[in-house]
Amino acid sequence: MALRSRILVTLAASALAVLTVGAHAADQTVPGAGNARANDIAAASPRVQEAHAFLVSQARLIKNRALREATLDLLQNRNFCVMSRVGVDAAKKAALLDLLKNAGLVNPAGDAAFPGGLLTGVFPPVLNETTDCPHLPMNFDAAPGSSFSSHHGYPGGLPIHEANNLRAGLGLVDGYRNNYHAVESGHGHDDEEPGWMSSPFFIDQDVIIAAPIWHDWAKTMVFQWLADGTGFKELNIGGTPANLSATGGHHIISIAESMKRALPPVFVIAQASAHSNPTLGNEFKVVAWLRAAGILAQVDPVAGGYLVKDAQGIFHLPALRKLADGFDLVGTGRTNLLAEYTIHNLSDADFTFSIPAADDAAALIAVLAPNYGFSPNDGNYNTNFRNPIFANISQERIVILYGNGGLAAVRAELDALRARHRF
Repeated sequence: MALRSRILVTLAASALAVLTVGAHAADQTVPGAGNARANDIAAASPRVQEAHAFLVSQARLIKNRALREATLDLLQNRNFCVMSRVGVDAAKKAALLDLLKNAGLVNPAGDAAFPGGLLTGVFPPVLNETTDCPHLPMNFDAAPGSSFSSHHGYPGGLPIHEANNLRAGLGLVDGYRNNYHAVESGHGHDDEEPGWMSSPFFIDQDVIIAAPIWHDWAKTMVFQWLADGTGFKELNIGGTPANLSATGGHHIISIAESMKRALPPVFVIAQASAHSNPTLGNEFKVVAWLRAAGILAQVDPVAGGYLVKDAQGIFHLPALRKLADGFDLVGTGRTNLLAEYTIHNLSDADFTFSIPAADDAAALIAVLAPNYGFSPNDGNYNTNFRNPIFANISQERIVILYGNGGLAAVRAELDALRARHRF
């Protein structure tokens, strides 16, 4: 066992050393040279396609017409228009970046450290940028769920990650309804919540479905693929090290698109709550992200109903529905909190398992690679071995198999995949 552990560590370290070379030298001002290959890998994966089909089936259940049509367009239209980038030329980019800097919503020091500078990080390259319909640089299905070395960091990781989060959200909302129904009256949750706002006990199913789909969609731009099968770096937006509200740029860019499309405030705020539940002490983060998204979307977040200002000019989440009916939550030092915000935040918490699983899975397949004629030092290791394996099996499945069946169980899965000519 000690020898196996040393092999795992050595190979993983070797692979990391090789795989980071290309990423440091990458030109992120142009669409990724590996995007087309990622499209092919994701299209050939039944696991990716199952996840995508699940997202589409759920999106069709959204009752709000505008939200449903926009969500299906995002999932199904290969020529999806990035509306928040329409008319954003070089001069407009510079002006919007200045607004972010002046508001403390991006770290000026990042200009020297990030590949291509802040402008590239805030405005990742898209296709047909100067037209009325800028397109995504890769298919929705081909995007990773995070950075290359993190969770779901492979072609198709995005729909797999979102499907897992959506299933978690559906389970959570079902638990809320079953656990908190009116037991004294003898009415079950189906009587209290028929699916529309006709009862005080209401959780918007549209939001539960749509928020996980829209939260991460901008990873199609932020985490583009390089020729060596690794990916773009991501810039943190929405704050600085001093104000503690900076988060992954995909989060802000995703919210901006929802604002640009004038999607409902309750949905947009729930979407913005993915990275932090807006409870007391953390509301400032969600507020900062909504402000940053408003700048990118060129939308006033107060006029749009996404934020309000108190008497001191401080931004807060708005009192949607009946949150201001008879009691001022904000005025008493609380936040205007709806259950949908928390449920979406909780549904995005799989990273506690999926991030370590990504690292473990990378080490496990590196050990097995020589059995299939590959080495982490090969230039084609990512595109022809790592990425197809993860897209078809998933990092989580590999780690669960290993935990219950050891390395033999993982190898059996790779053997089956090889027999189907997936790598």
